[in-house]
Amino acid sequence: MTIRLPGFLKGSKVMPKFTVKDNKPTRNAFGEAMAELGKTNQDVVVLCADLKGSLKLEKFSENHPDRYFSVGIAEADMIGTAAGLAIGGKIPFTATFAEFSTGRVYDQIRQSVAYSGLNVKICASHAGLTLGEDGATHQALEDIGLMRALPGMTVLVPCDANETYSATLAAARHQGPVYLRFGRPNQPNFTEINPDFQIGKAVVLKEGSDVTLVATGILVWKALEAADRLEADGISAEVINIHTIKPLDSDAITASSLKTGAVVTAEEHQMHTGLGDAVAHVLSTRNPVPLEIVAVQDTFGESGLPDELLSAYGLTSGALADAAKKAISRKKI
Repeated sequence: MTIRLPGFLKGSKVMPKFTVKDNKPTRNAFGEAMAELGKTNQDVVVLCADLKGSLKLEKFSENHPDRYFSVGIAEADMIGTAAGLAIGGKIPFTATFAEFSTGRVYDQIRQSVAYSGLNVKICASHAGLTLGEDGATHQALEDIGLMRALPGMTVLVPCDANETYSATLAAARHQGPVYLRFGRPNQPNFTEINPDFQIGKAVVLKEGSDVTLVATGILVWKALEAADRLEADGISAEVINIHTIKPLDSDAITASSLKTGAVVTAEEHQMHTGLGDAVAHVLSTRNPVPLEIVAVQDTFGESGLPDELLSAYGLTSGALADAAKKAISRKKI
């Protein structure tokens, strides 16, 4: 699919054209970005909880063994050690699955990293339902909310491999704690690598006038597919990629909602505490309009193939299109 954009939304950068270049896991791009950071930034160090292969950190560990620390299955120790390295002037990246990056070590992140505003990058792979066969115990669906709640924590959820690469480099440049979320399976890779990736700035992928689709992570591509479905039904949908959940680009969301009068959010996360809640707060205080939230509906995941799980839990382009029509039907006449 190719999307050409004619204009710009005030306060946000609009990418001019998108095509699917390949299908690529976002975790692979994370590993590539870390290999690049290993060469270009001597202060970057990596701490990994026995998952080097899963997070594609082989090149970094081989080329920079003095800056790679395997802590074993000791995630709490990993966060504490990262905090100490940050105090010493290093830029530590911690690496494990999203469930272990957040739920297992929430106290350590809160007390040792966030409270002191330390420059630690918490990198979380295998997030969401698309972890797949590992099932509910490993499928982090609450992690965005946990990290979003911490004062001073930046929360990044890139939409594809190229944006994951860009976001990883941006996280290294950013001063302060960052939570970076990415995934396991192949996903459509449709953005360009952006050396000027701006934390906190939404990206308008498609302009529209009837409804705004605000999506994050792998649901961004589903939103673009939904916009195509809606166009076939004569509905003009604006699509916004929210790669930064916190700080949220409230101005971009407000401006789009003023234009379209209806909003749908989409995320591979619980309906509570994630993108939907963040957007609801913006709309309730700035421009109350009909809002529909496409997300996991307050339930745990289960074992299955990624696409099967997305379908079973209603995280599809069809579900997004249906939600858009519902939001439009709720507009005041």
